[in-house]
Amino acid sequence: MLRSFTPFFSNAMRRLLGACATASLIFASPLVAADDKVIFLTSWFAQAEHGGFYQALAKGIYKKYGLDVTVKMGGPQVNGMQLLTAGQADFIMGYDFQVLNSIEKGLPVVTVGTSFQKDLQGIMTHDDVKSLAELKGRTILAGTTAHTTWLPWVKARYGFTDSQIRPYTFNLQPFFADKTLAQQAYPSSEPFQAMKNGMKVNFFLFADEGYPPYGTTIVTTQKLVGEKPDLVARFVKASIEGWKSYLADPAAANELIKKDNPKMDDEQIAYGVKRMQELHVFDGGDAAKLGAGVMTDARWEQSYKFMVGAGLLKADTDWKKAYTTQFVKDLKIMP
Repeated sequence: MLRSFTPFFSNAMRRLLGACATASLIFASPLVAADDKVIFLTSWFAQAEHGGFYQALAKGIYKKYGLDVTVKMGGPQVNGMQLLTAGQADFIMGYDFQVLNSIEKGLPVVTVGTSFQKDLQGIMTHDDVKSLAELKGRTILAGTTAHTTWLPWVKARYGFTDSQIRPYTFNLQPFFADKTLAQQAYPSSEPFQAMKNGMKVNFFLFADEGYPPYGTTIVTTQKLVGEKPDLVARFVKASIEGWKSYLADPAAANELIKKDNPKMDDEQIAYGVKRMQELHVFDGGDAAKLGAGVMTDARWEQSYKFMVGAGLLKADTDWKKAYTTQFVKDLKIMP
């Protein structure tokens, strides 16, 4: 009788042992964690000045750091700070003055890194003007936001007056028609259009004259910094690596930029990259010695003092809440 049960017993044991072996392999294997999903919102339509973030996406740098990043374009009707505080974005492309004003209003936001050591705002003039100081008394075209950003700075520094200022409607025809005019500009935008129209111009970057804010910063919420500092650290590091990669070889990111913004062609993107390299916005200043993405207390204090002096910020604003250096001080990504 015992012999008749042997085949059944052997088969059952084999199945049981096989199942146990499979189970042990399953439980012994490490679980593969899913990449953290992140939404990053830019400040405008896709362009070369956003290239580092697109490069980190295109080249798999975000992926390398366990991040599943979606880059969304901003625009004139997009309120990035509102979307950030509402939880509809994890990080946004920010601006020092905007964050300091948000802190004054009690919004729990914080700057965690910067793409550029220099803000990209400046003035375009006709080629007979050799310095910003020569614009005293000349008409300057400026947009609405200039009155709460760079205009108070240039007025204090160069003695410009409100009577010189006329509205800039983002139409270059008045500038082309009148060689006495100057106007606000970004290095890769208005000067590029002037060049395409055969117009010789000069461009003066405010940062090279002492204008204090950083450019194209990375801003998030104080809650995310407190609850997920590792995620913030990975996003900042990957983004700065993306910028270094982009300025070395922008091809991969440029394809994504053109996909998001079909109006941006190869020539304009190439011009933008060239101007960023020439102006050393990524690798100049403190970045040259301390590494890309770095921010310092001294620079933030300069922005705070300027805003208070210009009546743009209350003196009792806790300005140190506007930023943290914890994610960039030890990066040492040398440009």
